[in-house]
Amino acid sequence: MNILIIVAEVVLLMVLCLLLNWLVGKLFQQLMKVAWFKKNERSAITLRRNIRGVVILLGVVLSLAVIGVNGVLIYQGKNLQEYTINLIRNIPLEFWTALGIGSIQTIGTIILVSIILRFLPHWLDLGCDRVKKFEQLNANEESIDSFFGFLKNIITKVLWLSSAVWCTQFLQFPAVVPKYLFIFLKVYAIIAIGLLIFKATTAIIDSLDALSKKYSSPENILRFYDHLRHLVPFLKRCLEYIIYVCMATLVIQQVELIANLATYGSQVVKIIGIIFMSSVFIEVTKLVVEETLLNHKNLTDTQRQRRLTIIPIFESCLKYGIYFGAGIAILKTIQIDPGPILAAAGIAGLALSLGAQNLINDIVCGFFILFENYYLVGDYIQIEEAEGTVEAIELRTTRIRHPDGQLEIIRNGDIASITNYSKQYTYANVEVGVAYDSNLDHVYRVIEEVGIKLKEDEPTVLEPTQVDGLEEFGEYRLLIRTITKVKPGGHTRIRRIFRKKLKEAFDHEGIEIPLWEG
Repeated sequence: MNILIIVAEVVLLMVLCLLLNWLVGKLFQQLMKVAWFKKNERSAITLRRNIRGVVILLGVVLSLAVIGVNGVLIYQGKNLQEYTINLIRNIPLEFWTALGIGSIQTIGTIILVSIILRFLPHWLDLGCDRVKKFEQLNANEESIDSFFGFLKNIITKVLWLSSAVWCTQFLQFPAVVPKYLFIFLKVYAIIAIGLLIFKATTAIIDSLDALSKKYSSPENILRFYDHLRHLVPFLKRCLEYIIYVCMATLVIQQVELIANLATYGSQVVKIIGIIFMSSVFIEVTKLVVEETLLNHKNLTDTQRQRRLTIIPIFESCLKYGIYFGAGIAILKTIQIDPGPILAAAGIAGLALSLGAQNLINDIVCGFFILFENYYLVGDYIQIEEAEGTVEAIELRTTRIRHPDGQLEIIRNGDIASITNYSKQYTYANVEVGVAYDSNLDHVYRVIEEVGIKLKEDEPTVLEPTQVDGLEEFGEYRLLIRTITKVKPGGHTRIRRIFRKKLKEAFDHEGIEIPLWEG
């Protein structure tokens, strides 16, 4: 009989150890779904093996202890059955009553949670389908699926963690166990709800984005949305950072040793908000400036060019002004007085300006170029060896796009002379070589006929081509100079078209174009 009692006690200990090992295994299965544990899978597996080894070792040690204690009792001549019964009888009846009620409550809690989790996925799937059918949008389906999938995972874990806290209270575990379990539950709930809020905001933003695109038209205010749509990814990042900061602040508040650090969370959130709002203000001011200066039907081409030239200057000034204001707001947020810093910056700026003569020269020359209207954005100009279309006029530099595609940047202070091909009109000059035995009257007539045909085909041509005369007596040819009056900036293209038409006409008329000597 004594041997049966010892075996029963050892089997009970082993069952408890196996139950503990099963619970730890289930916990690790849930933890492996967390991103951090996935990245450190090997470490998590090693930790799981170590815990299993500790549980097995604990079971073995306790079993040996039970066997040893019972062996001592047998050696002392005591009856194990009577000793065990007396030991159980000495435990107060209230303990067994509370243990029984607690066990019933624990089993009921586990059954209730299991029933809820059995039907929860179906309810959430129905909700997900209904949300995706709203307004028949497809662009936000991925974010909606992600939100509901994450919500399902969170509810499952929160229910099991809550049930664990309740069960430890029902079974009258030491107060420290439910206390720390509850702290762990709060930390997990803070992190999970924060991530859930981020996924919800992502789904809402994607839905609003799709709705804005769907209902946008030139007649309503949503037509401006395309100009601001590139801020959507930046908005998502800012909201993500704000949520992370709030999560960290709430988690830190749960730890008494570092709870004072939570006061910095609100400052970080304000700084992120200032950065985002400054970006929004910059884009809105750009949109307002462009709409104010360019959204007029009666603008001439020259007026539009001038406004396109001035707009980047306005936008740059407004952008740096907003950055300056955002910097001051951030300094005030972190409780730093910006006054001394601004004074020191003014003195440093004065010192730098005394040594930055080239910079000042570039800026002054840039103002003169703008206000004396030497050239505008879109003009075709030549500055010494640089030639091409003006892409931008800034306070320090001018950007010119060469016909071959390369971008040439010239300091405004280095500009000595300017040739502007975009003022009123320009001439497309083409020199044509013909053989010495050619009939010049016939050649002149063919050239003029090609020029008349060119004017009919090309709106850029203002007047038919004129023969300027015999330019040069070459060794193998006669060089004839022609001029074609064209609209500003069209001389290069018209020269190429005119040469092609002239070659076709000469071939048709039998006029020889000799090889270039040398």
